[in-house]
Amino acid sequence: MGLGAVLVLVLAAWWWSRPAQHQSVGIQERAAEMAQQKSLRLSDELIPASDLPPAGTRSLFDHLLAENGGLPYPFESLVALIESYDPHAGEPRLIQIPDGRSLLKAQADFEHPRILYAADFLLPNNSSTVGPAPRGQIFLGFVENAAEIEVISYNEFAGRFEFQLVKDYRADGVPKIVYAQRGICLTCHQGAAPIFPERPWNETNGQPEIAQRIISARGNEAPYQGAPLRNPLAAPERFDELTDIANFIPVTQSAWIDGCGEAGLDCRRQMLKTALQFFWQPGDFDPQGPTAKRLRQLQEPNWPTTGIGVPNSDISNRDPLEAQRGFGGWLRRLLHAGPQLPGARSNDELDAFDALPKLPPALNPQEPRGHRRLLTANDLDGAYGIAQLFTPADLQTLEAASGYQWEALAQAVDALPQALFEAAPFSRVRTLNALLQLLGEPALAYCCDTTAHLSEPVVGGLPPLELAADSPLQPFVEYCFACHRGNPAAHLNFMGGKDAEAVLAQIQDTPSIRDVLDWDRYLGTAKAGTLMPPADSPQRAALEAAVAAGEPSLEEMRKVVPSMFDF
Repeated sequence: MGLGAVLVLVLAAWWWSRPAQHQSVGIQERAAEMAQQKSLRLSDELIPASDLPPAGTRSLFDHLLAENGGLPYPFESLVALIESYDPHAGEPRLIQIPDGRSLLKAQADFEHPRILYAADFLLPNNSSTVGPAPRGQIFLGFVENAAEIEVISYNEFAGRFEFQLVKDYRADGVPKIVYAQRGICLTCHQGAAPIFPERPWNETNGQPEIAQRIISARGNEAPYQGAPLRNPLAAPERFDELTDIANFIPVTQSAWIDGCGEAGLDCRRQMLKTALQFFWQPGDFDPQGPTAKRLRQLQEPNWPTTGIGVPNSDISNRDPLEAQRGFGGWLRRLLHAGPQLPGARSNDELDAFDALPKLPPALNPQEPRGHRRLLTANDLDGAYGIAQLFTPADLQTLEAASGYQWEALAQAVDALPQALFEAAPFSRVRTLNALLQLLGEPALAYCCDTTAHLSEPVVGGLPPLELAADSPLQPFVEYCFACHRGNPAAHLNFMGGKDAEAVLAQIQDTPSIRDVLDWDRYLGTAKAGTLMPPADSPQRAALEAAVAAGEPSLEEMRKVVPSMFDF
């Protein structure tokens, strides 16, 4: 065989084994396209697509962190914090995806796979409080190599899921919780809620071959960041179900607002009554009964003529190992060995993400997916969705308050004030409390009904704090910012501020800093537990090492804060 023939064969083999290139717009261009598609729906005005949550509202994730003093580290501890609310102490829902389709896909691998978590529990109510409902309302995605957590969690009083990022989440980092660029998120999360592949979930460690490759890459079967390396297929199946639960919440809000229209107060009252009748006794509910028929009549005049779409939250199953199998896979590895494109190292590096080879359109989550189905005025799904927002504990609370009489609860619905049915997002907590008061019971307190105790939300993509090399803030960056800058709890966010001057002023205005850094006085005493950084934190270990090495960091920080004797 001549040299020319050999070259032809080599070129043919290279052409056949090369990664397929698919034409597709970039994520930023897709986001711009979607932003230009103006909706005339009332729900889009009342539930805006702004990056930051509507004023006076925040995500459930923010509230839980503020209630517990801030963000724990490592990721296993964060999951444990959320799971500590589970009254049944069940196993957390954790999935691993080493080769996926997220914006941070280039940073995950078989040794450090992306970890997904979903809350799957509900809290009880008691005589004074109504419990949150985290099931299907909190989702996390963590990529260790990117030191970033993607967070999707529900905002009860805004009627929408919030998209957040925890950035610089590493042992020696300064974690910052920000709200993501929502338009970028919605290019994939087209229903404004979580997404997940469809069965058989070949990207996940529910597949034995994926699990085995993770085990081989890590060199053992010990859990990674608290997540098991092997999962039964039931694990991704349940995760899929939880994303389906989440995705129907925005549909429910649209049915509540758009399905009844701006002036549809009677329609929304009837939707609530239908929901509660179904919720009260699902087995006896008659979808052709008078309550349901009346709802259909009231929905008919205002229901959008194009219907209300149920988004497709399932992206097509993808087998990431398919291209690596057989002779073709061996040849591809041989001919394409060498450095790969780095991809996005954080959610801010969109150009780097767009530079990666495009997936086939059928597998690309940015491609428009259309709807699973369209709801019409003849459908009762809005009422079913409202019923799903209530918890079994809510049913017990309402049963006891109404003397276990449906008629008493129905009369309470009829007596609810008109203001509760104005065009606005539906709130399970507000509705439950309004019903309880009409049934002669006191309203229940709720953990997350005010933002007065929270620090101001921050949107991602803002420039980092610029500090001079000799800035007195430098040691605070290393030892304190992780807990006290960007903390969702306002009383712990005393190192916040948009610039160095504002941060310094906040620190100087917090005299307790000087006291909690007085190691000389309190170490070995009963007040040692009040010293900062916390004894079990990596920042404490680093500061102890610095003090032992003779570095003046501790005393420099104390000098920044005036003492009571400074005149």
